[in-house]
Amino acid sequence: MTADGPVLLTTATPWGVRLTLNRPAKLNALSAELVAALDAAVVAAGADPEVRVVVIEGAGRAFSSGYDLTEEAEGGIGGPVEWRDALAVDVAATLRILDCPKPVIAQIHGYALAGGLELAMACDLVVAAEGTKLGEPEIRYGSAPVTLLMPYLIGQKKTRELLLTGDLIDAVEAERIGLINRVVPADRLAAEVDALADRLARTPPEVMGPTKRMLNLAMDAAGFRLAVEAGLDLGAIVNAADTPEQREWDAIVRRDGLRAALAWRDRRYDERLAETGRGAADEPAR
Repeated sequence: MTADGPVLLTTATPWGVRLTLNRPAKLNALSAELVAALDAAVVAAGADPEVRVVVIEGAGRAFSSGYDLTEEAEGGIGGPVEWRDALAVDVAATLRILDCPKPVIAQIHGYALAGGLELAMACDLVVAAEGTKLGEPEIRYGSAPVTLLMPYLIGQKKTRELLLTGDLIDAVEAERIGLINRVVPADRLAAEVDALADRLARTPPEVMGPTKRMLNLAMDAAGFRLAVEAGLDLGAIVNAADTPEQREWDAIVRRDGLRAALAWRDRRYDERLAETGRGAADEPAR
């Protein structure tokens, strides 16, 4: 619960259910409470015979800025074993979206970053408003992707570019490389998603569920879940590396807040790029 009400809003529709991430003041950062609430709602929707389609959206200015970094910095997680246990909870919740027997649509706008983008990538379809920014900037503050979905959606080369630089892209580029399905005008986003959900709902669950399972098994045959497990192990090592940059990041978050830490991170990239006359990538102060 926040000042804006429950962290997740559930709205029944003729085709199923809308799940709204409801931490708008934090750009819908994925706190432990929100992850647990969304996980439970997705599992419930998958088992509900009245639900044929699930839509996940974000309240306010963004879909989601990713996992709650303030919560992580204040949590005092220790070595790689503790990090792996913590990350495994988030990975399991993300995979349950992928494995939901009902089709899941991500309705994104504003920003879909880091864990927020992973959440969207786990959905079957992604529809974005014009102007949406997407990316996984974790590497810039000494972290790594939590659930390694991206290479199985857009291939190795573009994934390497996005993950190793931490750069953001806009919705048009995301559609071009296959990261999302559609870009629509912002004022038409909800209506376009509603029409798509209504169309998907015409297919009986007895057909939709096995078809989804087929597609997931094709990813598994290409090594998807093995890669996710390996990524979980390596991500725990990265998060527990205790580099000087990570220590400085955590100290600034605790002392001055997340916005100050993000400004420090971006200044580091500006300074390194200044010698070549290039500026840092456009990112939000999240």
